Amino acid sequence: MVEKEQVVEVLKKVYDPEIEYDIWSLGLVYNIEIEGSKVNILMTFTTPMCPYGPQLMDDVRRQVSAIDGVGEVAIDLTFNPVWSPEKMTEEAKIALGI
Repeated sequence: MVEKEQVVEVLKKVYDPEIEYDIWSLGLVYNIEIEGSKVNILMTFTTPMCPYGPQLMDDVRRQVSAIDGVGEVAIDLTFNPVWSPEKMTEEAKIALGI
């Protein structure tokens, strides 16, 4: 059985290429649900016009799919609520000078 913590650890290795920080710490992942071997991820980008959006989603899909027991990865993209720096971890805020 896939655990949420496994998914989180993998997402900490997926970096937003523009900001050069991981998407989990940036607060871009709003929710993770696991249904058997299917992982559902609700996420956003720092801006709806993110030029790296498709690349970022492909990286999430590829990285999470590599977890033992994962058969499918579904990503839902949302801009509600809109991302803001307040969603970042304190560590990320400090590292990025926010």
